[in-house]
Amino acid sequence: MEYRLLNNGVQMPVLGYGVYQVDPAGCERCVSDAIDVGYRSIDTAQAYANERGVGNAVKKSGIAREEFFITTKVWITNAGEQAAAKSIESSLKELQTDYIDLLLIHQPFGDYYGTYRAMEKAVRDGKVRAIGVSNFAPDRLIDLYNFCEIKPAVNQVETHLFHQQRAAHDVMEKYGVAHESWGPFAEGRKDFFTNKTLAEVAAKYGKTPAQTALRFLLQSGVIVIPKSTHKNRMAENFNVFGFSLKNEDMQTLKGLDEDESAFFSHQDPVTVEWFMSMVNTQMGR
Repeated sequence: MEYRLLNNGVQMPVLGYGVYQVDPAGCERCVSDAIDVGYRSIDTAQAYANERGVGNAVKKSGIAREEFFITTKVWITNAGEQAAAKSIESSLKELQTDYIDLLLIHQPFGDYYGTYRAMEKAVRDGKVRAIGVSNFAPDRLIDLYNFCEIKPAVNQVETHLFHQQRAAHDVMEKYGVAHESWGPFAEGRKDFFTNKTLAEVAAKYGKTPAQTALRFLLQSGVIVIPKSTHKNRMAENFNVFGFSLKNEDMQTLKGLDEDESAFFSHQDPVTVEWFMSMVNTQMGR
């Protein structure tokens, strides 16, 4: 495994296993399979409702806790200093651990400044090793960075071949914030796995389109957390360290960048209104 040295000195695996949309009932099995394959970095969130499955799998693995790197995220309904602090305790209980390796603000909405203060306190209390954000555009990242005590170590944003986030990546690099991808396969959208250019590059190395797409991101300095519920594909996604893409192929794949989301923009008013309606429903408003 290769690692990224975060800005606070913590070592983070550059490849992990994500459990977004993994059914809570099947999460323990999936994470156990991922651990068996070799994954030690597991990414979950309060909103996924499967933290307990992650905790169960890690605990039952028989592998020392310090061998794992566990990430979770504070959801919008837990925004604010007091609510976030309470939710962090809940996540620790669900994950069945004394500490979280990386804790992120899940969305750039609500009182995320209050949330961040609670996260900073959790670091000082030894309950969290590193903190950061998710889905923060460069403007909000720079703003938060300049008005906090513990600088964000990671920003997890949609990043894949069709939305490479190069401008945002440059900002993250400038501020020493590690760039992490969610949706490295764009969830199969835009005919991702059958893209002709990607397939041609993959064939040159005797690799699958998935492996080649992950390798591209890794060589671009991006941390990846691919998700699959199938053990054979977990193994395929894990096998991305035995080869390197040549510069000419990196440039070819850079040409696939459409510089727009395959899902939605967090800066689009319609999207923000959708998020707010969902949160209001969750909070019974």
